[in-house]
Amino acid sequence: MQICSVYVSVQTDDLPFVKASRYDHITDAELLELYSRDHNQEWVGILLERYTMLLLGVCMKYLKDENEAKDCVQQIFLKVLTEAGKYHIEYFKSWLYMVAKNHCLMRLRDKGARHVKELTENHPDTETASTQDLIASDQTYDLLEEALNELNEEQKQCVILFYLKKRSYARISEQTGFSSMQVKSYIQNGKRNLKIILDRKMKQREKK
Repeated sequence: MQICSVYVSVQTDDLPFVKASRYDHITDAELLELYSRDHNQEWVGILLERYTMLLLGVCMKYLKDENEAKDCVQQIFLKVLTEAGKYHIEYFKSWLYMVAKNHCLMRLRDKGARHVKELTENHPDTETASTQDLIASDQTYDLLEEALNELNEEQKQCVILFYLKKRSYARISEQTGFSSMQVKSYIQNGKRNLKIILDRKMKQREKK
């Protein structure tokens, strides 16, 4: 099966978020319907672009390593693009969360991680995920969006360019006008503050 150009571009330094914005008015369900009609992988590619942040957040949560998380995001993109047609997907965001979670757990199993048993207890199959898990995945994504929006503008801009659009320090410096040292500082501080904000929001949610 030929992989659509969207995936190819994801592997480079230029994620096509601008192109995807043309389809912001189309819902996930409508994109899935378009895909079911013509099996054009571009529709799935657009959906994946919408939830790159979700994928990165899930992979970081389980793998605790930036480079490994980025590698997993690429693998999940390929997996979804090549296998989405095998499933009847009703809620793409929730389904994608479970695919990412399964992929990370399998990677941990392969590495012989000692905490896999704890992570996989009562772990549902991708297609039979419980309502609670699906709700939790939506909430996790919402928390990521909220936390990102609480960063100051410089940190938010650099974090998005570095982690989501895969820009190098030099490219970010060129694009934003920040010095290389400023870019590095904004990324490091942004990542640290993002974790602090997420931890706080997760604790607040658990108390509700």
